[in-house]
Amino acid sequence: MRILLIEDESELANWLARSLARHGGFTVDWADDAELAERRLAVEEFDAIVLDLGLPGMNGHEFLRRLRSRDDRCPVLVLTARDAMAERIGSLHEGADDFMQKPFAIEELEARLHALVRRSRGREHPRWMLGDLVLDIGSQRFLHRDAPLALSPREYAALKVLMQKAGEPVTKQQILDRISPDDTSINLEAIEVLVHRLRKKLTDTGAQIVTLRGMGYCLEPADHGPG
Repeated sequence: MRILLIEDESELANWLARSLARHGGFTVDWADDAELAERRLAVEEFDAIVLDLGLPGMNGHEFLRRLRSRDDRCPVLVLTARDAMAERIGSLHEGADDFMQKPFAIEELEARLHALVRRSRGREHPRWMLGDLVLDIGSQRFLHRDAPLALSPREYAALKVLMQKAGEPVTKQQILDRISPDDTSINLEAIEVLVHRLRKKLTDTGAQIVTLRGMGYCLEPADHGPG
């Protein structure tokens, strides 16, 4: 699950990124101002945004208003240092989905982020189920006929982005960004090997990964039923 953290306090941002990655399995990208965040959102996709309201330059309120005016529906959790009812209500009216007051417990932030993403996509969204293949967001596992599918962390991350965009093309770069945004030990060519392994593991699941030349890969229903 990929999170965009918009926070100008570097010490807090580094702690949040490490904690969310270690305990919640999140990939956290950090922007220290709203203008940079807007540029990232124009070319990248995220599952949720964690937003500090007290940003330099464009503040969090203005960022929220501009985000929703573009009809960008990425869920946003607001962080605020103030216990002001008016500010919290205002942020909800501007398009925030949830808010937390500093200081907070990292476990609660993780739980709220998972809940936000589940609500934004829907538990029964068709992209979460294809043939007999099911992505269980709660347990962060793929299931085949109720049995866990044995996947490495990289295989899971790659298959997850393909499942979330089932029926749509996914580029090698999009897969690479999800599985190892800061790891230079894996390159675009390695994605081909990863997809090859996934294809073998998807045998008889009713789902298949097809190659769209010049575009990337697409997860689709298998040409024939399981078995």
